[in-house]
Amino acid sequence: MDELCHMLTNKKVVILGGSSGIGLATAKAAAAAGAHVVIVSSNQARIDEALKGLPGKPEGYAIDLSKEANIKAFFERVGPFDHLVYTAGDTLSLVTLEQLVMDEARAFFDIRYWGAVTAVKYGSPHIRPGGSVCLIGGTASPRPGKGWSLAASICAAMEGFTRAMAVELAPMRVNLVEPGVIRTNLWNGLPADVREGMYATEASRLPVRRVGEAEDIARTFIYLMEEPHITGQAIVVDGGSVLV
Repeated sequence: MDELCHMLTNKKVVILGGSSGIGLATAKAAAAAGAHVVIVSSNQARIDEALKGLPGKPEGYAIDLSKEANIKAFFERVGPFDHLVYTAGDTLSLVTLEQLVMDEARAFFDIRYWGAVTAVKYGSPHIRPGGSVCLIGGTASPRPGKGWSLAASICAAMEGFTRAMAVELAPMRVNLVEPGVIRTNLWNGLPADVREGMYATEASRLPVRRVGEAEDIARTFIYLMEEPHITGQAIVVDGGSVLV
């Protein structure tokens, strides 16, 4: 039992998107489990602030994840590690098909999808035996709403990519977390009253009667890193939203 409880002890966990929201919650959980945590995001100030709240000797790097060369150089610098977690993403933008601006739509994929693909391409060769890749998607694929065409498309693409990588990179494990509505800064693009109204509406309809918190998703990432017999799976953590 002791071994199961400390499977991340002295493991090196690299978290892209680790300076805020779900990524930071995952970094805190991994560090609390004894891991050496390396966080990456595009904002140096957020990284500096995040590092203050992480135990141990965490590292932080400011990198533009939309640039392939930057990601490649980072992984060459960081060296061997055990687990890659990719949670990076821009603020969500919900628009109908009529409102869609095609150049903006293409750019929406840069961090959320192509950034993840690039991170796996250059990060996976540095992952030690027994390690894993953990990616993030969302429930917009199985349960989209009006205005969710881009989000649903990216989430579906992440599902396919995860399964393909689980086969291609085997025996390395590759899995995906699909959150529902989670209370994070990802929704800060919405006016405060609209955002809080959305949380309240979502909570009232969910079987668990609350929206998710970043810590809920962090626990799922920890599980996927620690469980050696799971790969190619998309784990839904949504309070039951796909049921109602």
